[in-house]
Amino acid sequence: MRVRRCTHVVLEPRESVSFDIAALLRGRAAADSRFEWVAFASHLDGPVAVDEAARDLLGSISARRWSERPQPDPHAATVSALVECGLLLADTTGHHGMRDRDETLRDANWWSLTAIAHRHSRWAGVDSVSDMRAQGLDTATGLRATLGPPPPSVLPLAGLYQPLPQQGADAFDQLLANRATCRNFDQDKPLELPLLAQLLQRTVMAHAEVRIDPETVFLKKNVPSGGGLHPTETWLLALRVEGLAPGFYHYHPVQHALLPRPSPAPETLAELARRMLSGQEWFADAPALLILAPRFERSFWKYRNHAKAYRAVLLDVGHISQAIYTSATAAGLASFVTAAINEEEVDRALGVDGAGQGAVAICGVGWRAAEQVTAEFDPPRHRPG
Repeated sequence: MRVRRCTHVVLEPRESVSFDIAALLRGRAAADSRFEWVAFASHLDGPVAVDEAARDLLGSISARRWSERPQPDPHAATVSALVECGLLLADTTGHHGMRDRDETLRDANWWSLTAIAHRHSRWAGVDSVSDMRAQGLDTATGLRATLGPPPPSVLPLAGLYQPLPQQGADAFDQLLANRATCRNFDQDKPLELPLLAQLLQRTVMAHAEVRIDPETVFLKKNVPSGGGLHPTETWLLALRVEGLAPGFYHYHPVQHALLPRPSPAPETLAELARRMLSGQEWFADAPALLILAPRFERSFWKYRNHAKAYRAVLLDVGHISQAIYTSATAAGLASFVTAAINEEEVDRALGVDGAGQGAVAICGVGWRAAEQVTAEFDPPRHRPG
């Protein structure tokens, strides 16, 4: 059997503190610290505890070259344990699953630290709303009571600030003032397909192509993108859109067209939307959800193993979400964006692997409800729609 180390792995020394209860009861604080090494790999679902022997062995095996283990192998037990947990990869048939996942990430040219951060910040089965409520963090008052006061909203530096002239407000200023995150959608009013099409046309449609050769094509959109690569694709979950059957769709930015994708039964879509949005039912009520899922391999084709590439991809998603907000507001619609999503559930629904492509955020658009049931941070109380 030949082995190699997985492509992306970091080791963290962790300290856990325990207290001697008997000593505490006698009025004497006695704390004991325990240290262990934990390995994080970009192709694994969670951290793996390793002992010093495994830590040292990992540091002695190449991630690029396959190596034959000596026979007899003095570290056979450690090698076997590391292969079983996926930190070492074997070229045998029975271990191809771990190997394939690792090679997908390697071939996508991820920078190691961002590959690991991306993988281990993904959620699966998280109900963020229940978690916040259980901790008393679902209201501003609860946040203040539990966490104490936040850092100042503005932190001026010492010195005299020079006032700038304020210009008279125009229609664009009013448009920006009307922009707000909606948490109260009208569940009885579907979204009209022409309005959705206009929103996509203004935000993620390609308005031009630049062809260097048949295989090297760059797109021009109304939003900026790192390197002009526009790696972020848009998927639609239509819940209540006139002219569209409920379900998932993939958006083609050049053709300005939607392709239906395999979807669960319509009656289960609302529950799937709530799970995808980690329990945020106020967002799951939107009639149209736009899933922003970058193809990381597209960006990393140029920015290979680059420390800033992942940051540029996240900025791209931010540009798109702001364009969606502005365009929706101009059309009289309400909107939201959230990164508090269960990425693993979203990626399964889209049929993507989370490594070459994966969901980063979900936006929603629709008509605002007449009554505000869920609190919103909208001080001017602008109510488009």
